[in-house]
Amino acid sequence: MVAVARIRRARGRRGEVAAEVMTDFTERFHPGAVFRVGEGARLREMTLEECWFQKGLAILKFQGVDSISDAELLADDIVRIPRSQRRELPPGAVYISDLIGCRVTEDGAPVGEVTGFLETGGVPVLQLQAPEGEILIPYAEHICREIDLANREIRVRLPEGLREVNRTTGTGGRRRQRNARRNRNAQRNTMSGGTGQTAATGSAELKEHDDD
Repeated sequence: MVAVARIRRARGRRGEVAAEVMTDFTERFHPGAVFRVGEGARLREMTLEECWFQKGLAILKFQGVDSISDAELLADDIVRIPRSQRRELPPGAVYISDLIGCRVTEDGAPVGEVTGFLETGGVPVLQLQAPEGEILIPYAEHICREIDLANREIRVRLPEGLREVNRTTGTGGRRRQRNARRNRNAQRNTMSGGTGQTAATGSAELKEHDDD
């Protein structure tokens, strides 16, 4: 299943809910669209009756949800679609959910495994779990040279000193803060110039969150 929205709260008197949008394909939210809403035993198919956008949120009105009390029961629920309904992306674009779990290598040697994706307002950043701890790598074309989703591998060329900057050198709070500042400075130095690859999900321009 793929998450496309998270319901925050009831909104209005007719059963509308305000939802955080988790996809860039907002045309999905059209009258008659069918979604799977909720978790576990509460998971159910719901048909969208109406949708509009306000202050960065989607205002959704589902069939059969006709009062504030009905809408309140949906708070915090995830709105999903089957993974088979994910949109086909243009060449060079990937879904962030497809990046998570990929192993990252440099010249065939393991660097780490992708555990997260951070949108920075500029070039996004891959979070990696490595033997030496967490590593942050700018998701830029000159660093992430090849995305091989078939083999779940990202081949990189790391800037000189990036691993050393990321390496945790101690457990003290002040030391961690100094490391974090150095990480941010290193990323500023390596994230200029943009990227020729677009991550989707989690993320940059195109996103839908695969939450299987």
